[in-house]
Parts: sequence; C-alpha cells; structure tokens
Amino acid sequence: MALDLDDPRPPYQQVAASLRASILTGVFPPGEKMPSQAELSEHYGVARMTVQQALRILKDDGLVTSRQGSGMFVRERMAKPVGLRPHIEQAFRDQHVTIDFAGQTSETLHGVLSEPLDQVRTGRLSPETIAIRVLVPDLTRPLALPAAADGDETISAKARDRLRGITDRHLNALTATVEELADLGLVKTGTVEARQHGTTPLFKAYVINDVDVFFGYYPVVRHEVRLDSDRAEILDPMGKDTVLFQYTDDGNPDDPGTQFVHQTRTWFTSLWDTVAEPRP
Repeated sequence: MALDLDDPRPPYQQVAASLRASILTGVFPPGEKMPSQAELSEHYGVARMTVQQALRILKDDGLVTSRQGSGMFVRERMAKPVGLRPHIEQAFRDQHVTIDFAGQTSETLHGVLSEPLDQVRTGRLSPETIAIRVLVPDLTRPLALPAAADGDETISAKARDRLRGITDRHLNALTATVEELADLGLVKTGTVEARQHGTTPLFKAYVINDVDVFFGYYPVVRHEVRLDSDRAEILDPMGKDTVLFQYTDDGNPDDPGTQFVHQTRTWFTSLWDTVAEPRP
C-alpha cells in the first residue's frame, strides 16, 4: 500500500493514521500482535525509521504497547483509555494555547505536542500564543520512586539519574521547538516553564486551555533496565502505561467534570506557587 503523495502530512503521520484506523475498526483487535517493523516498512514502502515514528505516535495515544523481546501489541484496554493527541491538536486551533502538565517526566508530553507544533511550523495551525508549564520531581533528591527493587540506594540513585536524563532530553527539545516558533514569528509568544518539587508523582495530569483535564495514575512495575553499563531491577512508575480519563469544564458549576477541572487547576497552581522551584 503506497502512501498518498498528495497528502501534505509527513509519511510517518500517514502510516500512524492508517494503523490507527486499522486498530479502531478491529482489523487489529485488542491483544493482537502487530506486524513487525520490517513487514510494515515493506507494506507501506517506507523506511524503518518512518515506521518507528508512526508506532511511537500509537504508543503515545495508548493504542499499542511493546513487550520486550516479543514485539508490539494492541492494548487490551482499548475501550477505556482516552486518546490525548486529537484533543491537543484541537486545542491548538484556539488563539491562545495553555498546557499545564504535572507528572514524572515530560516524555509523553513532548510526544503528543510534536505533531501540532509541526503543524504550526507548516502554517496548518496558527495560534497566537503558546504557554506550557511543567511540574516534575527533583530527581537529585532521594525519592520513593524510581527505586532499586532490593532497596540498594546506589542503584536507586542511578535509576533517578536515568529518569532525569529522560526528562532533560524531552524537556529541552520541547523548549527549543516552542521558542523557535516564537523566534521565527510563527507565534507572538511561545514559552515553556519548568519547575520541580521534592515529592514522587503517583499520577499525571494535563490541563489544556483551562477547560479540559486528562488524568491518570502511574502503574508501578518491577522490571530490569540498563543503568550505565549494568542492568538492574527497579520499581518504576510507567507513564506510557497510564490510562487517561477526560474531564471537561462545561460551564455548569454543579457538574462533576467542571468541579474536577477547577480543583485540578487550583491544585496545580498551589504546588507551582509554593513548594515548586525553577528547574535548572
């Protein structure tokens, strides 16, 4: 199946859209193993890197999950998770985009923002301002998670260093992209602010344009990771496996969704203004 040359979207987005449709229509039912990257590359006539980018989008959307040594599988819990990406893209159609994120790292946030930010660059989306605030833990401090499965503090410190590296990588890339859009004059202002605090996040929350909240708990898993040149078993909060639920402020103060959005905004601001400190 060749991609549409007249489609303005990059090939990886076209592949992701095609696979998403196959999953949502049951061509690939929940629990089924996806074709290998080599098979998808041949099927769509694209490079392996393009397929990897497409699968990363599907993972960010909560549609697929990877199993070490086994490949990629359609998530079993297809009925419950909320796909964040379409709502983010819709938010970028407003004049003023505000996103407050609280969680363990900024990895998933960077992933879901990559496509709408690309569309701002190409002129397909044109908000006037973009303001992003990020609350993450201070991983230079001893925290409950991530931690060595056997309690070894040396391993726990390395696990925190690993997570801090992930946060740095994605947060720096996100900041550079948003600031570049402002430097190019594609938005009037574009800012990314990050603050850190000394507690272990057990859930993640996105507040989008002060109207929608997406909320989910981190499942804690025991698994083996590479730390420096060694491998160690750690207890790790898995953000990519978080199931998100949506709450919307519909203007009715008695509506539970409106109350949840209000309380989440209040909680975020209280943490931001009190114990959180600017992240180096």
